[in-house]
Amino acid sequence: VPTVQDSEISLLKSGEVTIGVTLSTDDISQFGDSSRELFIRSSCYSVITVAVSDSGLTISWTFSSEPKSISFSVVYQESADTLVEQSKVLIPLTRCNSHKETVQGQLKARHPGLYTLIFDNSFSRFISKKVFYHLTIEKPVIYDGSDFP
Repeated sequence: VPTVQDSEISLLKSGEVTIGVTLSTDDISQFGDSSRELFIRSSCYSVITVAVSDSGLTISWTFSSEPKSISFSVVYQESADTLVEQSKVLIPLTRCNSHKETVQGQLKARHPGLYTLIFDNSFSRFISKKVFYHLTIEKPVIYDGSDFP
């Protein structure tokens, strides 16, 4: 019986990647306020993989694209050794009009592992895109009672 595969997993397995960027939570903490640029060739995709070592962190992003729209998805893998087929799709592939307005989002990293932000341009046969993105990491505030009188 053939298994139905998520389009995100199919893309990661057989699509053509332009650029893959891997960032630690420390890298993101030192981002500052400026945006970074990611290039995605026509008919390809690019990824930003965030390596998370602590559970409970919140990963937030904003991005815009030019000259036209881009598709966006987030998938999770327990480790670099995890097979692509075992990735969990956290945010399904969604076409974003990020050339018209900035897209914002966030997710809580419930488990340590690799959280991969996919910027998919495979639907565009002729037009390469640029994505301008900014990431932030928020650590959970754990109350330890130390300010109790």
